[in-house]
Amino acid sequence: MPVPPRRLAITFALVLAAATAGSGIASAESGTGGWDATWTASPQRPGVNYTPNWSKEGFAQQTVRQVVRVSVGGVAARVRLSNVYGTTPLKVAGATVARAGDGAAVRRGSVRHLTVKGARSFTVPAGAELASDLVPLPVDALSSVTVTLYFAAPTGPSTYHAQAMAPSYRASGDHRADVGGAAFTETTVSWYYLSGVDVIGGTHRRGVVAFGDSLTDGYGSRPGADNRYPDELAERLAAAGRPRAVLNQGIGGNRVTVDSMQLGDKGTSRFGRDVLGQPGVGTVIVLEGINDIGMSRAPSPGGAPPTDVSARQLIAGHRELIRQARAKGVRVIGATLPPMKGSQYYDAVSEAKRDEVNAWIRTAGEYDAVVDLDRVLASSSDGDQLDPAYDSGDHLHLNDAGYRAVAYAVDPADLR
Repeated sequence: MPVPPRRLAITFALVLAAATAGSGIASAESGTGGWDATWTASPQRPGVNYTPNWSKEGFAQQTVRQVVRVSVGGVAARVRLSNVYGTTPLKVAGATVARAGDGAAVRRGSVRHLTVKGARSFTVPAGAELASDLVPLPVDALSSVTVTLYFAAPTGPSTYHAQAMAPSYRASGDHRADVGGAAFTETTVSWYYLSGVDVIGGTHRRGVVAFGDSLTDGYGSRPGADNRYPDELAERLAAAGRPRAVLNQGIGGNRVTVDSMQLGDKGTSRFGRDVLGQPGVGTVIVLEGINDIGMSRAPSPGGAPPTDVSARQLIAGHRELIRQARAKGVRVIGATLPPMKGSQYYDAVSEAKRDEVNAWIRTAGEYDAVVDLDRVLASSSDGDQLDPAYDSGDHLHLNDAGYRAVAYAVDPADLR
C-alpha cells in the first residue's frame, strides 16, 4: 500500500539528518533506525558464464535499465553500485530510479535522478562500492523499481551478477529519463554494477540474508516471475503480517571453499561483504556446498579442472561461516543439501559426502537452527532424489514449486 502523506512528511523529518550524514555503507551491526537493505545481488568478476552477458565488453555511450523487486518498503531509497572488480574508476554520467512499468518502461511521474553528494555525475572508485544520496521516492513492499545507468565514456569490463533470472535492457545513447521502453532494444539476464537498494523509514524488523549458490539465486525458476525462494519467503512473511527484508546473496555455481573467476569468490571470503556488510541484517540462512561436492568430480564452467573437497573440509567451511556470523551478532541458520540423484553431480562418492555434511548440519548443534531441505524436497519413493514435483528437469535445481517449498520450510520463529 502507498505510504500515507502525513506519515511520509513526519518520517522524512525524522530520518533526513541520518540519511544525509554520508553515503558510507552501514554494517550488519547498525540499528534499524537508519538504512535497511531491501534488495541485493552479489557482485561477480566480468567474464563468461552460463548465459551470454555484456560484462566483458562493458558499456560506452549506452544506457542500461535494470528491474528489481524489493522485499520491504520505505519512505525513501538509495541505490548502491559496485565496482569491486573494476580495475579503473567507473564514471557514471547519469542515473535514475523509478517505479517499474511493463518491460523497460517506467511509471510516468516516478523518475528521480540519482546523485552522490548532490552531483548527477559521479565516479565509483575501482575496488569499491558507492551509495547514492537519499532519493525522495517512497517504495512499496514487494514492488518493482528500475535503476537506469548512463555511461558516456567506456567503462571497460563490468562488475556484474550473472544469473539475474530477470531481463535487463540496453539502449544506445542517453535514455536515463525515458518513460517508455522503445529505445531499449537489447536484453540480457544479468545485472551490471547494481548491488543494492536500501530504504529508510520502513520495517523495524531485522532483515534476513539468503546466502548460497544457484539454489538461492533461483536457477530453474521462471525468468522474470520473482519465484526464487528468497522472493517466496518475503511474500510469505508479508502475508503473515510480519514483513521483513529478505536479501538474495546467491551466486550460481558458488562454493564454500573454492574461489572461481566465473562463479564468485568462495563463500568464506565473500560472507563478510555479502552478508555482514548489508545494512539492517539480523539472520542469515546458509544453503551452500552442493557445488563443493559436485565439482570435486566434474569440471566447472570455463573448463577449470575439478577441485576435490572432502566432507571434512566442507564442514570446516561451514564452521567458518558460523564463526563470522556469531562475531557480528548475526543469527545463522543452516540448510541441509537437497537430493541430487540423477544429476551430473551424483555418484556414490558425492552422495556419501552429502550424507556426511547433512548429518553434521542436523546433529552437531552448531547452527542456531536447521532447515532440513534434504527431507522436505526428497521423493517419497527415493530419499536420494528430488521429488518430481519440485524438479526443474536436471535433478539438481528446483522449479517454482520447489522454491516455494523451500520458503515454507523456513520456520519464521527461527528468524531474528
